[in-house]
Amino acid sequence: MISRILSTPLPMAPGRLPAGEPRRVHPDVLASVLPGPGRDRLAAGEVLAITTGQQPALFTGPLYTVYKALSAVALAQRIERERGIPVVPVFWVAGDDHDFAEANHAAVLGRDGELVKIVLRERPYEAPQLPLFRELLGPEIRTALDALDAALPDSECKPEVRHWLEACYRPDANLADAGAEALQQLLGGRGLAVFRAHDRNAKRAGAPWLLRGLDVTLEDGLTPVLVEGKLGRDRVRKDGNEFVLRRSGERYTRAQLERIATDTPERLSPNVLLRPVIEAALFPTLAYVGGPGEMEYLPEAAPLFTSLGVAPQGHVPRWSGIIIEARVEKVLNKHALTPADFDSRPGTLETRIAKAELPPELAESLKALRDDVESRFARISGEVQRVDPTLERTVQSARNAALAGTNEIEKKLIASLKRTQGTLVSQLTRARAALMPDGKPQERVLSIVSFLARYGGALLDQIDAEVARWAAGL
Repeated sequence: MISRILSTPLPMAPGRLPAGEPRRVHPDVLASVLPGPGRDRLAAGEVLAITTGQQPALFTGPLYTVYKALSAVALAQRIERERGIPVVPVFWVAGDDHDFAEANHAAVLGRDGELVKIVLRERPYEAPQLPLFRELLGPEIRTALDALDAALPDSECKPEVRHWLEACYRPDANLADAGAEALQQLLGGRGLAVFRAHDRNAKRAGAPWLLRGLDVTLEDGLTPVLVEGKLGRDRVRKDGNEFVLRRSGERYTRAQLERIATDTPERLSPNVLLRPVIEAALFPTLAYVGGPGEMEYLPEAAPLFTSLGVAPQGHVPRWSGIIIEARVEKVLNKHALTPADFDSRPGTLETRIAKAELPPELAESLKALRDDVESRFARISGEVQRVDPTLERTVQSARNAALAGTNEIEKKLIASLKRTQGTLVSQLTRARAALMPDGKPQERVLSIVSFLARYGGALLDQIDAEVARWAAGL
């Protein structure tokens, strides 16, 4: 049972949304959107769009991927009601991203509430930095699915989740397409249009802006365009009349890059600053919904919008929240805790609670002993100053040793209490794994799979209701 969904608003205000100009979406762009209600609405005529996106990852990646998508859906619904114009939520699957280490794993809560990380495989350090749409899942995906099955507790919802993931994450599928299909099956029925940005049709549609981007040099001395070369996806530097790949040193003329844009456009891709420009060029975008990092760097793309002649979209921080299970809620209530109390190093909270369990008279005696040591050594220090100031350091060392002895007594008492409170420590450890896994916010680590296997699709409705309230309050 899910006790509640706690909204944790991101500490940043949304930007002003432009008026927007509804228009039709190009056929090449539509061809790169997975079939479903979202694509049908995009193809129906003149529309506006609310976009978001994320690189694909194993088993849909961290929770915030789903939160981004639901945020775009809720905001699109609100604006459509207000303006009376079709507004479609679009999820940009960044399948040309090459950060395999960010995409090759998923984290879930195990049968006993412990954190379990499922890894597809590692990429050798010296291997080419291939985009994710070229990374076939291969036979390792079966091992990953079995590891997931072993980690998750048995429930009536678990077989359906396994069937969903097996249908999308197949050995012959690449990581990008698998992630796109999983998101489509999960949220496509809610109107989300899942856009495969790595698709050849999508690349062909975006090629004109990518080629223009070659003439822009950013502060780091490189263009905002990447080319897939011998060492994989690579940044480009303009050198006279040629373009040089940063790592491999390969050189291209503009004519050669134009030929690539025509024949194999999937080899070209935008960097993080150029991507929102191309997104706004391909879709009639009112706003991009993103996380804290994106909200910080998106304003830096403003000069690119100007130089490439594209009208910028607004920026809206996504919904953020915490899923609190009933078992975790019981621990919070029992000890008067909040999720924020777990935002500390492991052991800190346990020590605090154990310290509170010291018998009052013993705690008071320890405090009195410390106060007495401080008071007496303060008097001694003053008298020593008058007799022989050179002994002041000796007095301070003795004071520190006396206080350290008192603290050591308290430390050992607390350690003893923690040993006798094994159940409490275990409960806090499991609660921390659920709320702050690996010391990070839940939404940045755990996969939605962890909760869908326990509670089923009703969980999405519960999150959706909170996201709708967030959208209404913007």
